[in-house]
Amino acid sequence: MNYKSLAAQALAARKHSYSPYSHFRVGAAVLTKSGEVFTGCNIENSSYSLTMCAERTALFKAVSEGHTKFRAIAIASDQNGFTPPCGACRQVLIDLAGNVDVILTKKNGETKVVNMKGLLPHAFTKKNLDRLR
Repeated sequence: MNYKSLAAQALAARKHSYSPYSHFRVGAAVLTKSGEVFTGCNIENSSYSLTMCAERTALFKAVSEGHTKFRAIAIASDQNGFTPPCGACRQVLIDLAGNVDVILTKKNGETKVVNMKGLLPHAFTKKNLDRLR
């Protein structure tokens, strides 16, 4: 699967966003190493801290179905610019997906590819915890 197709799936996933408070719709599509795609959208809660981001929704769906190796994730919102993952999503992505490509997608479909190490340099990961043993 090419990254433009993955970005298109992220754009489509944002249509399912439940964002009655912020009206900030986000969709994500994660590509596994086996070629399967899992999509997700942001789901808000009136207790804002309990909101689930699109990136984590897609990644957790994939992991819950037994996938642990990933190639890329595409993220799309209704913004004219690129929407990068928030800090919580960056931590989850680096932990569960590693240094995958991140396809940032504007609402017009334009994409920009970065990787997780570029978005989260000097990340705290499992390796930090292994040092305790």
